Amino acid sequence: MIELITNVNGAINGFVWGIPMLILLVGTGILMTVLTRVFQVSHIGYWMKHTLGSIFTDKHITAHTDANDWSISQFQSLCTALAATIGTGNIVGVASALIFGGPGAIFWMWIVAFFGMMTNYSENVLGIYYRRKNEKGEWCGGAMYYLRDGLGSKSGMKGIGTILAILFSIFCLLASFGIGNMSQINSIAGNMNAAFGIPNLVTGVVLMILAGLVIVGGIKRIASVTEKLVPFMAIFYVIGALVICIINIGNLPAAFAAIFKGAFAMKAVGGGIVGSGIKMAITWGMKRGVFSNEAGLGSSVMVHSSSNVKEPVRQGMWGIFEVFADTIVVCSLTALTVLTSGLIDLDTGAVLSESAGSALVGEAFATVFGSAGPAFIAIAILLFAFSTVLGWSHYGTIAFQYLFGSSASIIYRVIFIVFILCGATMSLDLAWDLSDTFNGLMAIPNLIGVLSLSPIVCKITKNYVDRHMRNMDTTPMLSFFQDIQSESSKDLNESD
Repeated sequence: MIELITNVNGAINGFVWGIPMLILLVGTGILMTVLTRVFQVSHIGYWMKHTLGSIFTDKHITAHTDANDWSISQFQSLCTALAATIGTGNIVGVASALIFGGPGAIFWMWIVAFFGMMTNYSENVLGIYYRRKNEKGEWCGGAMYYLRDGLGSKSGMKGIGTILAILFSIFCLLASFGIGNMSQINSIAGNMNAAFGIPNLVTGVVLMILAGLVIVGGIKRIASVTEKLVPFMAIFYVIGALVICIINIGNLPAAFAAIFKGAFAMKAVGGGIVGSGIKMAITWGMKRGVFSNEAGLGSSVMVHSSSNVKEPVRQGMWGIFEVFADTIVVCSLTALTVLTSGLIDLDTGAVLSESAGSALVGEAFATVFGSAGPAFIAIAILLFAFSTVLGWSHYGTIAFQYLFGSSASIIYRVIFIVFILCGATMSLDLAWDLSDTFNGLMAIPNLIGVLSLSPIVCKITKNYVDRHMRNMDTTPMLSFFQDIQSESSKDLNESD
């Protein structure tokens, strides 16, 4: 049975993650970058000030909502989204990209991130614009809503919008058990066993209990945990990686040279054929880049839509920062840590170690921290992957609620928690293949929605830029679906 599932999944995976799919993903990012006039660069000072900078200067960004308000703060929404994106892909995924795609894969990971910033931005803008409240008063938003209410509002597209919304919800539901659960838990269990000798089953039981205590509390409890966990784990890992890069600073120029040369096959990957080398670099770099930051999947928009923000563009800018922090910062540090540690031949791209996945990164840390290196990585993966499980539990909940109603969400949460135990004992290869497959299937309807609604994103962006950057007296754009909600009908000129 496992062999049959693997064969069928491999065929689907090859289809959804072929070159056309990668072109669609990157192409959407390129289009949104052009249509918004390279917003991620032209307004970099503005979005940095109103994301990272605002955490320290604007108390409204971090202020919690009251007990009767089911929305969460902008900072909590960012932390929950980062909890879901900063996971094993930042360690295991980057290591796999280096092994199979060579140093050049990192360049293509950067390319995916650069254009993915605007894909994620567009998703969040549409998510806030088309979100609505359920019977409990919780904000619900995501690709399913802008497919149904955005694409579906176009002439003759109601049926298509509805079908795509349902398909996205189904794919998201399945993906939550792959990328958001089993692959993450599998990595934790494997590393805890290798580093500390803890049996996989014991790890699975402990994590199942801990996750259950958080997940059953819903988005507010998840957000409360992630806003404390994410900053700590990110700083913890970044400091460790920076120490290694600083100690090996003499190798940094050669590492960057290997990345750029490998990207265009100026050096063959592992000594192989040049044409094959560039294909592997592009494919692995893009696949792991998308797996890491999830731009184009339509996943993180589901938690961003729960934010107490009123302006769609404000939350869109958090989407830009999310991709920047995940890939440009964390993934790059992982790659440079491995490349500067002498574990990869920077001339040929050949791996000089027999280690794979997180073990390769652990070996890189061991060159500086000794035997504590693998333990450091095991703890990092524990924090990264567990936070991803918490974030994705909310994504799956939103998809389940869309399909079956909010009152049935407890059923999904119980099943999700049980699957944590399955993930601890599952084959790692199968877990990763399932994750890649459902990622790709999620992306297809979501990207159709983003592309078809790109004029709306442009109008909302221009409206915001005119009002807040050019100080023009322009009426804020309100969605009909927001306007019918009592809180949404407030003046959007108020400070967020």
